Amino acid sequence: MIIDIHGHYTTAPPALEAWRKRQIAAIGDPSSAPKVSELLISDDDIRETIESNQLRLMKQRGSDLTVFSPRASFMAHHIGDFQVSSTWAAICNELCYRVSQLFPDYFIPAAMLPQSPGVAPETCIPELVKCVEQYGAVAINLNPDPSGGHWNSPPLTDRHWYPIYEKMVEYDLPAMVHVSTSCNACFHTTGAHYINADTTAFMQLLQGDLFKDFPTLRFVIPHGGGAVPYHWGRYRGLAQALQKPLLSEHLMRNVFFDTCVYHQPGIDLLTQVIPTENILFASEMIGAVRGIDPQTGHYFDDTKRYIEGSALTPEQRRQIYDGNARRVYPRLAAALAQRGK
Repeated sequence: MIIDIHGHYTTAPPALEAWRKRQIAAIGDPSSAPKVSELLISDDDIRETIESNQLRLMKQRGSDLTVFSPRASFMAHHIGDFQVSSTWAAICNELCYRVSQLFPDYFIPAAMLPQSPGVAPETCIPELVKCVEQYGAVAINLNPDPSGGHWNSPPLTDRHWYPIYEKMVEYDLPAMVHVSTSCNACFHTTGAHYINADTTAFMQLLQGDLFKDFPTLRFVIPHGGGAVPYHWGRYRGLAQALQKPLLSEHLMRNVFFDTCVYHQPGIDLLTQVIPTENILFASEMIGAVRGIDPQTGHYFDDTKRYIEGSALTPEQRRQIYDGNARRVYPRLAAALAQRGK
């Protein structure tokens, strides 16, 4: 089975974005804010957007199941206050749940959180609980920078984040560390801010001792780990200089990377440097890079081609495609077992 652990509802019906624009326009004048009931998206609308986009490409490229969450760039936690984020997160999470109900063999939900700059993380707990207990979410997306590129939240190792971690441990739930839109002109959202955040998150974890307090906590750092695999020697050296244990002991029982790397040399580097047990298959399809690579004639985000083209054994490929996801996402494994898969 080929499990893609990183998919977003980037093709949601246009009514969703139209409602969001109305919500944003009403910030400062709550009386003009649109009601949730005014957002009308039918099952047929969802079927049309999924069947002609994500599902069509999944079948073409040979993946079987996608862990599906709201569009990352649409989370935009820096916009408005907690009430704005809370309403928006609930809408987006429900849509992904509806996708999973309409296409249960192909999609399983992961939840965005209603984060907001300067607001205590424990305010996210009710939405997290709802998504796990009512929607069957198997993971959450955790934004380490709700400010949208200004980085004014404490590092991930700070006790500020512990209420969310405690709930993750209770539910045996991993988090993908995923920022949203950048509102800082210095950082392009997908070309800089995402990769910066992946790299920053890893370094924050290296500097701290978070997993002494939460030995079963698990993070997936997307986009191949940002710059981390390319500079693996630097991070090994920094761990040594900071008098931390070897990375294999300090972080790599708890930190995992996905395969959202869009060329063969990048995947080759990832699979040569990072242990196979720490790599999970993903494509972020349909995501930040949607075009065809003129050098290969194939879509940049057709990451299965790179795994097939890498110097891995059949058993290593099986781990990346399937085994690691079941281990890192226990609720996913349980859902698949219930289905006999």
